Order: sequence, then structure tokens, then C-alpha cells
Amino acid sequence: MKLNKYTLTISILASLVFAGCASDKAKQKQPQTKANQAEAVQFIHPVSDQPSYSLSLPGELKPYEEVVIYPKVKGFVKKIFADRGSKVKKGQLLAILEAPEISQHYLSARADENKFYEDYLYSLQAYERLKKAATRAGAVAAIELDKARSKFRSDSAAYAAVKATTGASAQLQQYLRIMAPFDGTVIHKNISAGALVGDHAPLFSIAQTNRLRLTVAIPEKHVQAVGKDMKVSFTVSDHPDQLFFSVLSRKSDLLQQDSRSVTAEFDVLNAQHILNGGEYAQVKLTLKRPHATLWVPVSSIVIAQSGIFIVKIENNKSKRISVTAGTRNGELQEVFGPVKETDQILVKGTEELADGTEVKLKS
Repeated sequence: MKLNKYTLTISILASLVFAGCASDKAKQKQPQTKANQAEAVQFIHPVSDQPSYSLSLPGELKPYEEVVIYPKVKGFVKKIFADRGSKVKKGQLLAILEAPEISQHYLSARADENKFYEDYLYSLQAYERLKKAATRAGAVAAIELDKARSKFRSDSAAYAAVKATTGASAQLQQYLRIMAPFDGTVIHKNISAGALVGDHAPLFSIAQTNRLRLTVAIPEKHVQAVGKDMKVSFTVSDHPDQLFFSVLSRKSDLLQQDSRSVTAEFDVLNAQHILNGGEYAQVKLTLKRPHATLWVPVSSIVIAQSGIFIVKIENNKSKRISVTAGTRNGELQEVFGPVKETDQILVKGTEELADGTEVKLKS
């Protein structure tokens, strides 16, 4: 029994060795694998184009002008002529303050002005008379004429100083009358009659709502496509079924570092007050580059850990070209980098082809 078991084991091992040798011989007889042959690829040339494309971005409607009105002087609120929601015109009286000390100071300044004016007139007349008399030889001593001239000039300067003080006091009187700086709507009223107000107490907030500013943050990659007369359309949640239109009015040329964007403003006429201001809007922009750029199929772009690149065929060998992706228009992708229209670019980019890999172009 033991002899038969060993004999069977040796027979099985011999069979396995023979089969392995036969397999090696079969492999040696097989032709080269496809991996050792040049891979056939399809290429395309980049297209130079300057298409218009649409971009949807959030925006914000703001009052064209908005201001918080503070009192220039401290005083008591005597009377109020406007309330929250009131439509006001430029120069319209909103409230009157009273400050007795300011009124008394103004009256005192006016009295001083009248006194110094009389002194100025007397000095002027005296100087004119002496000057006329001095035309006759020996009638007036030269020193007397100089004294009169000096007195006249001194009184003239004193009168001018007092007049300026009176003007400043009169201006303080005007500050007691709170006026609307422009046509608009009173957004906030923070005072009541009889209240004492000072430098840090806001009285009213006024916003101009018959004209609004639509502000939109344009991402850095699209800034160069913002045209001078760019038109936009937008919707707001209050009127989802209504489309509003505007044209670019102004934009900042400085890129905001925190958002990497440029703020564009569009003036919106709102004479019927359909829009309230302060609303968020969904804005659709039509953009166009100032000059033609190169476009390749989206499938040609490879996004890998090493970066974004396309594969270029040069002398039947692959070469990775680092690019920056711009905008997308359908199945085409805008690219920036060392790429020319005459380059042969793989239609289907792949990370598997290393630089210098030999390829065969499909006809």
C-alpha cells in the first residue's frame, strides 16, 4: 500500500512539470501582444472661434442712492413732516429741530455785525474826506491821512470777521431744518416729537427706489468677456413670470481678492415701483470674448492630480500640454496655453499615455 501511494504522487508531479513545459513552449510560439504595438488614436485640430455664450449668475437689486440722515447740531425735535414709506422730493422739509442757544447766538452775531458795519462805514467816510482834502497842499498832514487809512482797514477787517461769524451762526440755524437730499422714499424714521437728538442719533433713512442698481459679481474667468454694451435679463422671486432687462452701466476694473470677481452694475428704471429694491435676482448675461480663442472637444481635456492637460501628437509621439480651461459651449471647451490651430490633439484625452509614447494616427 505505501509503495502504490508514492508511485501515484510521483506520477502527478511529472504530469504537472510536463504540462508547464508545454505551456511555456506555447507562449514562445505566440506573436507579440498588442501592448507592444503602436496604439492607433484619433486626432483633431483646435478651432479658433469667438462665440457668444450665456451665463447665469445671482445678483442683488439695490437703491440707486441711499443715505442715513443725522442731525448736524444737538436739539429737540419740534415737528416731523415725514414718516416711514413717505415719498419725498429733493429739498422737502422732513423735520424741524429747535435749539434756543443757537438762535440766541445768531441774534448776538447779527447785533455785532451791525455795530462793526457802522464802525466800518464811519472809518470809510472819514478816510475819504481826508483823502479829498489832502489834494490841497498843506490842508492835511500826511500822518493824519495814514492814521485814517489804517483805521479804515482795521474796521474793514473786523467787519469781515464778524460777518463770517454771523454766516456760520446762520448756517447752524439752517441745520435745524432737516431736508431731503434727493427724491426717494423714507425707509426708516427713528425720532419722535420732543426727543433730544445729537450727532450720533440717526433721524431718517432715505432710499431712491424709482431707479435701482443691479449688482452682479462676474467671476475672474469671464471678466474679459464682459462687453461695453452688454445686455442682461433677470427675474426676481416676487415676479417669477416677469422678465426685466438692462444694459451694463459701469464695472469696477479691480478684481476683488476675497471673491476673485469684478462687480458690474446695471441701472434699472423703476418709475412704476414694480421692484422694491433689496431683492435678489437671477441674472442671465450674454458674454463674448474681445478676440477669438481656441476650442477643443470636452473629451480632449484631462483633469488629473498633476493638473489639467491635453495630449498633443508630435512626430507620432504623445506629449502632454498643460492648459487652462475657459468656458464651455456645448461639447466644446475653451483652452488657454501653448496650443496652435495646426496642432494635432487627441479627440479622447487619456492619462494612460505618458510623454513620448509612440502612437499611430487613424486616417
